[in-house]
Amino acid sequence: MSVYSKLVKPELLLQPVYQPGKPIEYVARELGLDSRSIIKLASNENPLGPSPKGLAAGKSALEEVHLYPDGGCYELVNALAQWLGLQADQLIVGNGSNEILELIGHAFIGQGDEVVIGQGSFIVYKLVTLLFGGKVVEVPTKEYRHDLRGMLDAVSDRTKVVFLASPDNPSGSANANREIIELAESLPDSVLLVFDGAYSEYLDDPPDLRPLIAQGKRIFCTRTFSKIFGLAGLRIGYGFGDPELVALLNRVREPFNVNAVAQAAALASLEDEQWIEDCRKANYRERSKLEKQLQSLGIEYIESSANFVTARVGDGVDAFEWMQKEGVIVRPLVPYGMKDWIRVSVGTEQENERAIDSLSSYLNR
Repeated sequence: MSVYSKLVKPELLLQPVYQPGKPIEYVARELGLDSRSIIKLASNENPLGPSPKGLAAGKSALEEVHLYPDGGCYELVNALAQWLGLQADQLIVGNGSNEILELIGHAFIGQGDEVVIGQGSFIVYKLVTLLFGGKVVEVPTKEYRHDLRGMLDAVSDRTKVVFLASPDNPSGSANANREIIELAESLPDSVLLVFDGAYSEYLDDPPDLRPLIAQGKRIFCTRTFSKIFGLAGLRIGYGFGDPELVALLNRVREPFNVNAVAQAAALASLEDEQWIEDCRKANYRERSKLEKQLQSLGIEYIESSANFVTARVGDGVDAFEWMQKEGVIVRPLVPYGMKDWIRVSVGTEQENERAIDSLSSYLNR
């Protein structure tokens, strides 16, 4: 029994712990490998890295890190507002979109409140709900896609929030825009829909909920600079909704929650539209190749709309450990209830070929 058991909130001892993809340096130490020989395809990072403009702006911002950052992210918020066709008071910036998801918990989820999520969806939705004493209501997927009709049917008079991502993590599947709009229109005003668009930039036609927000629907959308923008190490994301909702989130936001380097890099990256388009095209090309290679090995996979592919390999942990010993880090999906699966981030052409070679050797071991 913990020495703090009489002090800590009892539910915290039952709280699951988020398990991130293993860092390259950790694997190198653990297995005695040269870190330069290891590739990481576990955390859905952009293999092409950040925009050169974003990188230069971040380096320049280092010259003034003796000063506190802009606590309101004024320049970035206004640039995002212009980019999205919104007003500045509709936006909030966070230490990754994860922080913004937690702000939703602070502001809206209390003891006994129900939160509806899709089965196997991004585990942070569950962690945030449990952290604030809420009850998770999971709706089974249909053919690896979220059952939006089932999620709507699961809403009760105790429901406070519905979390939905499309494309989803860890499946990579996406719901049709029409289905998402129908869900958003059908939810009662007593329920907040939080739409996670972390992978929206990989879609040619991402769902657009801004018109419904303008009509007064209770909708809040989150985005991140960690994926296609390649700024995962700087931890910066944002969200948008109606001004009143954003004002409530700002009440629970920590001061100076986003560092100056992240703000500068994100602002410059946002302006580099050609880099983002090049990254989108490269991802589509290499993801298609990766899926064809999996098919040639007879491996079942979920058709992806994101920057990763989820594959059924028989024993996800066993495959993960085998590939890791060969210097290829992927993600086992046991925490998501998918013990037979691994998730493979889309890397460069050379990284993907190496991952397929390693997976092939595992299957033929």
